[in-house]
Amino acid sequence: MPTPFTLDPATARRLILSLQGLSDPPRRKLTPEGLNDLLERMGFVQIDSINTVERAHHMILFSRNTTYRQKHLVQAVEKHRSAFENWTHDASIIPSRFFPFWQARFRREKARLADSYRNWHGGECLSETARILDHVRKNGPVQSRDFSTERSGKAGGWWDWHPSKTALEYLWRTGDLAVSGRQGFQKIYDLTERVLPDHANNDHPHDEHLIDWACRSALERLGYGSAADIAGFWASITTAEASDWLQRQSAETVMPVRVEAVDGSPARQLFARPDLEALCADLPDPIDRLRILSPFDPLIRDRKRLMKLFGFDYRIEVFVPAEKRIYGYYVFPILERDRMVGRIDMKADRSTGVLNVTGLWLEPGVRKSKGRMAAIAAELERLRRFTGLESVAGLE
Repeated sequence: MPTPFTLDPATARRLILSLQGLSDPPRRKLTPEGLNDLLERMGFVQIDSINTVERAHHMILFSRNTTYRQKHLVQAVEKHRSAFENWTHDASIIPSRFFPFWQARFRREKARLADSYRNWHGGECLSETARILDHVRKNGPVQSRDFSTERSGKAGGWWDWHPSKTALEYLWRTGDLAVSGRQGFQKIYDLTERVLPDHANNDHPHDEHLIDWACRSALERLGYGSAADIAGFWASITTAEASDWLQRQSAETVMPVRVEAVDGSPARQLFARPDLEALCADLPDPIDRLRILSPFDPLIRDRKRLMKLFGFDYRIEVFVPAEKRIYGYYVFPILERDRMVGRIDMKADRSTGVLNVTGLWLEPGVRKSKGRMAAIAAELERLRRFTGLESVAGLE
């Protein structure tokens, strides 16, 4: 058996930065076609409701291209229909070209989601699905607030949904409804065939086709990984299905790779896309600038990979009690070229138009040099303009 190709941490960092669009020229004008291409290369961007500075999906795209504006993604989803909202490992915006594979996912997920919703919201939580679907069919797009405000009977929390809200979410997660737009951050639901007429009626791929696509497309975007990494990328198939797929592949589809860690721990034996060696021989240099990333950036998502390649130990502390937080509620990682050099806590005060920096922590061995602090200030200024604020305060 041939000796596996060995990927050192520096090359692996450059690889993932390139695959995830973080090595693209950051000031090149982003056209609608360019945005579609970026979304397809990344696979998806995660949506999150927290808005301390800007929504996660907008920050993720802005960190890759500073000509991106919030309206661009809104137009892609609501006007051009080149992207749609649904679920990967979490709520995400996904290229519409991939929608047929979500049709297969909907079929596979239906029973599991029904059981989960009943466990969370009670046995009768889906009693409204037929009525809600009929209402939307006859009356057009709806929001959750258009229906009953009766609560589920459970006390507080995001799970405290009235039956109609539960039905809407279930119908969306299983494909009968789609998100046609948002008002503020509230979803507007409509029939899927009205939102995505060019995609909704496509044939549903069978399970083997879904598994093959999910594994191939995940490897294209990850570069390499384990069966769990590959299955977890889209969260559409199981680790067992990914493992079985990997065992059945030839060298034309998958190659073995040894991936070294930055801390010198033993290299991991993993699976890679077949062109990995050629790809690594022609990687672009990291962008010569500093960027503040969303905590939900794809580069940050796999905390183990982040630690092994960048030596950066990161977790979001939103759900950590305030007195137990090490850094802060919603702290942003800082990327400098191909290094994670620190983290910053900041919040937009819309009432005063100020982007307030409340904490800055650089990694051990990273100095607060004049050049680095100027680079952080320049990135904060870019974020200020992007978010429509008037000034930055608190950076020392």
